[in-house]
Amino acid sequence: MATIQKRGSSYLIRVSCGYDVKGKQVIQSMTWKPDEKMTAKQIEKELNRQAVMFEDACMKGFQVKAVKFEAFCEEWFEEYAKPNLRNTTYERLLQLRGRVYAAIGHLRMDKITPRQIQAFVNGLSKEGANERTGKPLAPKTIRHNLSLISDVFTYAVKMGVVADNPCAKVTIPKGEQKEKQIYTPAEVERFLTLLNAEPLKYRTFFNLMIYSGFRRGEMLGLEWKDVDFENNIISIRRTSCYTAAKGVYTDTTKTKKSQRTLKFPQEIMDMLKEYKAEQDEQALNCGDKWVETDRLYVKWNGEPMQNGTPYFWLNEFCDKHNLPFYGLHSFRHLFASLLVNSGVDIVTVSGALGHSTVSTTSNVYCHMLQEAQAKVSDAVSNALNFNKKEPKVS
Repeated sequence: MATIQKRGSSYLIRVSCGYDVKGKQVIQSMTWKPDEKMTAKQIEKELNRQAVMFEDACMKGFQVKAVKFEAFCEEWFEEYAKPNLRNTTYERLLQLRGRVYAAIGHLRMDKITPRQIQAFVNGLSKEGANERTGKPLAPKTIRHNLSLISDVFTYAVKMGVVADNPCAKVTIPKGEQKEKQIYTPAEVERFLTLLNAEPLKYRTFFNLMIYSGFRRGEMLGLEWKDVDFENNIISIRRTSCYTAAKGVYTDTTKTKKSQRTLKFPQEIMDMLKEYKAEQDEQALNCGDKWVETDRLYVKWNGEPMQNGTPYFWLNEFCDKHNLPFYGLHSFRHLFASLLVNSGVDIVTVSGALGHSTVSTTSNVYCHMLQEAQAKVSDAVSNALNFNKKEPKVS
């Protein structure tokens, strides 16, 4: 039976776990501090719940271990993250350690509270959190920071280091939702016109992105065996990724549903045929220096193109022609907006984008879908008004 003792503004919960081999009683304890806004009745109810949960954990063999977050997080990276996560995800999480360790790395795992994590998360949404720009961190980056902490605690629960995950009670501040930057039809038309004067490699690359919404890694992972010239279809089967540790390497697609096939207009396929002939000629000119990878987008010697090359090329291209630069992913958003505004159903849009679930598409493109639905409503209304007969004038 757990015993509860009030100590100032907090409570000490103690549980007897029997006796050790030397006959000494084993006592496990934890401290719980109620929220200042809680009423006396709420405190009593939550205190009893905490006591029952702690006693149940002790009876199941749980023992509080005095391990600090930073030390345990390093174990998590080595024992769980490295063998189970995608390399790109693993590398991204490694980059988050500095900020997280500075906030809670020195604290014991069993002493970290939801309030401490909430304070850390709230701080990320304030001015100055981004040391490079002096602005708050993006909501997506804040979620990544919280996810790292939460994943470590989830693993700690499984390993018997802590009883529960304090991140379950933490809320990410909403912040200001930025609209996705998308090229206008006039900008796209000018972009494609100017692109005609550029190397064939980049003409095919950006035409494909506009007509497919493929992710950058999917584009760079394309191989000639994925292109079916007879049926005018292209399949996504892999991605090209990069990390500082591994360099450029081939990986599986983001999800199983990311493996998909799309049909393309004849003019795009003709452009690809021309590009294939140009690449074959380049291979002959290089002779023994050519590295056969079957990739569409390669360096001068056939090696896979670096992941950053299309981004930097596009930046220079936009700067040269005084075009807005929205990054490579903007073409994916453009593709989605064109489908939505053309009345394509959400299930088909989701499949074309390679999203794992339809809800992902709905969440990402919620604003576009709402605008499209409003247009449908207006169209019906206009049609009904058009068909209304003018009242007779007596």
